[in-house]
Amino acid sequence: MSRLVVAPSVVAIGVVVYGFMAWTGVISLTSSSVMPNYDFVGFDQYKRLWSHRIWLVAVDNIVVFSLLFIVLAVAIGLALAIFLDQKLRGEGVLRTLYLYPMALSFIVTGTAWKWILNPGLGLERLAQELGWDSFEFGWIVDPEMAIYTIVIAAVWQSSGFVMALFLAALRGVDQDIVMAARLDGAKPVYIYRKVILPLLAPSFLTAFVILVHQAVKSFDLVVALTAGGPGNSTQLPATFMYTQTFGRNSMALGASSAVMIFMTVFAIIVPYLYFEARKNSHAH
Repeated sequence: MSRLVVAPSVVAIGVVVYGFMAWTGVISLTSSSVMPNYDFVGFDQYKRLWSHRIWLVAVDNIVVFSLLFIVLAVAIGLALAIFLDQKLRGEGVLRTLYLYPMALSFIVTGTAWKWILNPGLGLERLAQELGWDSFEFGWIVDPEMAIYTIVIAAVWQSSGFVMALFLAALRGVDQDIVMAARLDGAKPVYIYRKVILPLLAPSFLTAFVILVHQAVKSFDLVVALTAGGPGNSTQLPATFMYTQTFGRNSMALGASSAVMIFMTVFAIIVPYLYFEARKNSHAH
């Protein structure tokens, strides 16, 4: 009876998710433009993709964005988790404040940071009105620096999630081990570096996988914050895919970029699932 109940959901997921994934792979091998066709051209679209100037810009950007986003989100999230793990007064309020950005959609985050970073409306104007006339912060309109504004907004939104992940792990550390290290005369910095942080390795891996997944699929934050500009300086693979499919009438090229995004996510998720499966099998 239970199988009969879940059968419609399984069929729907199979068709809507996996069916369209397979269809996208098929379209990437055709010459489809505005509408899909099945004139197969092999891997021509992939050759075209990897010679496309904007795609190469998007790949460079995703490398820079991912590295900075992951390192900063993990570092800030871990620092906040250690801070809150000191059993502070008002911890509940602080935890809520740090977690609040996570409750916002990336569209809201992008729009808010677009106002904050706008030279005529945000930080730059505020500082100048307060008397700091020489202050300038026009990264969002600078093609060389605009990608870093996306990093700022993404880290602001995601570091609270990383904090929650690490805080839960810290609260699960065996306190007998920590107490033994203290009795041996170990200083707090040494205890965290040599005892506690190694025990958080699974949490580091989980945070890494989730943040990479977020980075590779980043779309709405970029659209709301910079719309891929100035010029194409903040294009990412997901925005390239959308632009080519719906803006440039190059459905097959957009499908090939979607396949590349999927392969990247797949290459990250599968080893993680394998690691988790092995860990669970050893636990049993």
